[in-house]
Amino acid sequence: MDLKELYSQIITENSRSTRNRRPVPGATISLEGVNPSCGDDITLQLRVEDGVVQDAGFIGSGCAISQASASLMIDDIIGKTEEEARRLIKLFFGMIKGEADGDELDDLEDAAALQGISHTPARVKCAVLAWHTLEEALDGKQPEEF
Repeated sequence: MDLKELYSQIITENSRSTRNRRPVPGATISLEGVNPSCGDDITLQLRVEDGVVQDAGFIGSGCAISQASASLMIDDIIGKTEEEARRLIKLFFGMIKGEADGDELDDLEDAAALQGISHTPARVKCAVLAWHTLEEALDGKQPEEF
């Protein structure tokens, strides 16, 4: 299996997985993110205690890219401090913009499978929806349509 097939498999599996598609008991933050250009819609729920993301989940619908990205992001941020989560957000955005690659993407773990999306501009908004929603949630902002 080549790398492109592996990445495709990771995206497909995570878009269908119910592991992170769930409400979070005792959520301290809940924020909806919407991509009006294609109808992707997620509600991200976080339970943050003492500056650490103790639990996270999402409820939503949309394309495979948006749903996989949300699930992969959640895998990356559970157990991380807010500061670490912000660093991963910045790294993910850098990857999507083509400004980050190589070993530095190891911190994104399986979310690095979305790197190829940067070559498909119409899908970029799908891939970044959950990450923008996370950033806004950590900042205490209301979601913006982008």
